[in-house]
Amino acid sequence: MENQHLNSGNPRVDYEYRRRRSAEEMRHQVIAFAISIFLTLIAFGAVYAGFDKWFVVPFILLLALVQVIFQLYYFMHMSHKGHEAPQLFIYGGIIIGFVTVVCFLTIVWW
Repeated sequence: MENQHLNSGNPRVDYEYRRRRSAEEMRHQVIAFAISIFLTLIAFGAVYAGFDKWFVVPFILLLALVQVIFQLYYFMHMSHKGHEAPQLFIYGGIIIGFVTVVCFLTIVWW
């Protein structure tokens, strides 16, 4: 769907454009994968270092949130055009889930 407007009439130009774009996309995915591995190693290091659990649990959850963002935007191509509807549903689900958790925590604690 995204490649329909890339036809310039010259097959050589189209091929070179697709090749450059694919190389750039692959580079972004490799960088995101390396960052995800690095964040995982940091999480293991925090547990291995023996930090207090009141620090480690929120820290690991924060690292997990960052990895989810990397997964959505780089591996699932959410940063590309034409993915507005899935973004709407994903963000809507996150908001509804967050509000539900906050509501249940409020009901239980008060």
